[in-house]
Amino acid sequence: MFTGIVAAIGRIVRVQPLGPGPDAGVRLVVDPADLDMSGVRIGDSIAMQGACMTVTGFEAGGHFTVDVSRESLRLTVGLAEPAEVNLEKALSLGDALGGHLLTGHVDGLARVLEFAPVGESHRLVVRIPREFGMYLAYKGSVAINGVSLTVNSVADGADGTDISMNLIPHTVAVTTLRRLQAGNDVNFEVDLIARYVQRMVTAR
Repeated sequence: MFTGIVAAIGRIVRVQPLGPGPDAGVRLVVDPADLDMSGVRIGDSIAMQGACMTVTGFEAGGHFTVDVSRESLRLTVGLAEPAEVNLEKALSLGDALGGHLLTGHVDGLARVLEFAPVGESHRLVVRIPREFGMYLAYKGSVAINGVSLTVNSVADGADGTDISMNLIPHTVAVTTLRRLQAGNDVNFEVDLIARYVQRMVTAR
C-alpha cells in the first residue's frame, strides 16, 4: 500500500530488454536520488509513477532494478524509457497517512486537457475514461502519476469524465507533474474505498 505522497524524484537511467521478442518485458535501472533506501531489500515494493514495482536487485552507485512486463508497459506511461519518475516506498504500519490509500495498481491512462498556472498554484484538468467516472467525486481523492490529489470538479461527458485539481507550489516542485503539458497521458488510480462501495452497492 502507498499514500500518494511522493518521497523523491528518481530517474530511470537504463532500460534493458528481458528477451528478444516484442512481447518481452524490460528491466529498469533506477537512480533513487534522495529516496531513503535504508532497509529496502530485494522483493520490497516501490511505487514508480504510481505503479507498484518489485525491487529485483541493486547495482553500484545505489541504483536499484525492477522488472516490468510488456502488459504493464502497455497500461502505463513513463516506464518505457529513461526519464524522471515519482518514487514512494511501501507504507508500513504506523506510518502517517498523509495522502490516501493506494494499491499501486494503475487503473489506466488519462489525458491531460490543461495544466496552467492560476495565481501561485497550477490547475490540472484530466479526462478519465468514462467507465471510471463513478469513482470520482467532488473533494474526493485520485492519484495522478502516483501523486495523491483532491478533486475540485467533476464533469461527465460522452468522451469521458473531466476532473480538475489544484496543485500547490510544493506539489509542483517535488513531483514530475511539473513537466505535464496538454495532450500528455498520465497514470491514474481511483480511490480504493470508492471502488469497494461501488461493488457492495451493485452486488445487492
